[in-house]
Amino acid sequence: MSKNGVQKPFVTMKTSVTQEMQDLINEQIQLEARSSWAYLAAASWCDKEGYVNSAKYLYNHAEEERMHMMKFFDYLNNAGGHALAPEIVNMRYDFEKLRDVFETALKHEIKVTLAINELVDACLKAKDFATFQFLQWFVNEQREEEVISRRALELFDIIGEEGQGIWLIDQAIGKIEAEMAETEGTDAEV
Repeated sequence: MSKNGVQKPFVTMKTSVTQEMQDLINEQIQLEARSSWAYLAAASWCDKEGYVNSAKYLYNHAEEERMHMMKFFDYLNNAGGHALAPEIVNMRYDFEKLRDVFETALKHEIKVTLAINELVDACLKAKDFATFQFLQWFVNEQREEEVISRRALELFDIIGEEGQGIWLIDQAIGKIEAEMAETEGTDAEV
C-alpha cells in the first residue's frame, strides 16, 4: 500500500510498444471485431433466406475474424500495452441478394488487407520489429482470405444466378468451406 492507502500493482508493466502503435493496434482490433460482426450479420441473413451452406461458411468466418481480433488483443496486452474492447455500431443486416453478401465480404477483406499493410508499414517506420514479426501471420492470412472471397464471388459468374443457379452456388460455397477446413487441418499438422 502506498502512503495514501491506494494499493500499488505488484508489477508495473513496461512496454516497448509505443502509444502510436498501441492506437494502431486498437484500431485493427476494432476492424477485426467489425469483420466478425459483419460476417455474423451476413450469416444470419443467409440463414433467414435458406442459404444453409453460405450461412455455415459465413458463421465460420465470423468466428475466424473474432479469433483474429483476440490475437491482436492478446499481443497488445502481453506486450504491456492496453487493448481496448471494441464498440460495434452501424452494421449492415440486410442484403438484396446472395451475390451482395459475397461482394460485401470481398470489399471488406480488401479493406482489412490495406489496414494490415498500413500497420506493417508503421512498424517498419517505428522500427518495431517484434510487432512486424507478429503481423506476418496476418499478411499471409489476408492473402488467403482475399483468394477465398474471390473464389466464392466467381461462382456467381461461372454458375449464373438463373434457375437453380443460386442453389448450386450455395452448394459450391459449402464445398469451399469443406476445403478450407481440410486445408486448415493440414496446415495445423505441418
